[in-house]
Amino acid sequence: MKKIKSIFFKSNLLIRLIYINIAVFLAVNLLDIFYFLFNFKSAQNFIIEYFSVPSSINKLLFRIWTPISYMFLHEDFLHILFNMLWLYWFGKIFLHLFDEKKLLTVYIYSGLSGAFLYILSFNIFPVFHETLIFSRALGASASVLGIVIASAIYRPNISLRFLFIGDIKIKYIAIFSVLLDILRINSENSGGHIAHLGGAIFAYFFIKKLEKGEDISVKFNLFFDKFLYFFIKKTSFKGSKNRDFKYSKNKDFNSFSQDNLELNEKNIDKILDKIKETGYTSLNKKEKELLFKMKNN
Repeated sequence: MKKIKSIFFKSNLLIRLIYINIAVFLAVNLLDIFYFLFNFKSAQNFIIEYFSVPSSINKLLFRIWTPISYMFLHEDFLHILFNMLWLYWFGKIFLHLFDEKKLLTVYIYSGLSGAFLYILSFNIFPVFHETLIFSRALGASASVLGIVIASAIYRPNISLRFLFIGDIKIKYIAIFSVLLDILRINSENSGGHIAHLGGAIFAYFFIKKLEKGEDISVKFNLFFDKFLYFFIKKTSFKGSKNRDFKYSKNKDFNSFSQDNLELNEKNIDKILDKIKETGYTSLNKKEKELLFKMKNN
């Protein structure tokens, strides 16, 4: 477990998102096997029921966490396999164009936008009224498509090479993906395709706002960094009541040697302040290693 946690904290955000999705998938399926062996009701059905996002407003009011949890939840192997492959391929392209903070913003907000459009559509259009009470959505597809669309709109002429096909510009991949989702709205997975389109819509407005100089990711990451700062401070220093975590914008975060970081209070304070100032993703490899050692002491 220490080795896994070490790899997780040293990886970039893209790899961490993939690890989280895989970890959730494995946990759900291993728990389901345990339930099966002891002849209990399916754990997978229970988890999917309470962590996938429902189309019913009445259910949603009692499961307010689901618009977040559903985007990390997958039911079968092929579902998670293709989502994670797409996330890896296009996530790497995205990180060549933008930073990790924008990747997190697009992933989360595209997922939320997908959930919103899915719920809205099922409550508006008469064709879905019979299945409204039973329908639910899960998977990272809306988030992943948001990353695909954002990359394609910002740099449409980047090419990917496919075996037996050759080079294809990502704008054509994006157009094909959106058209396919539109044409399959009347399929058995109507909710999934509508959610995908919700993710694509957010990505479009994200890039258009960015081109006008407005970065939607700033406020989101400010909140996320404050939460992370608070979480690390609380979980890592339980019982320490006399430590000073005062924040100073003028502090030189790089004033200590990166080759000789020591596990002491002074260096930890500097790292925590750096997270508050510029976010976790701004930490270098040595600082992340020190933070990981601190959390395991």
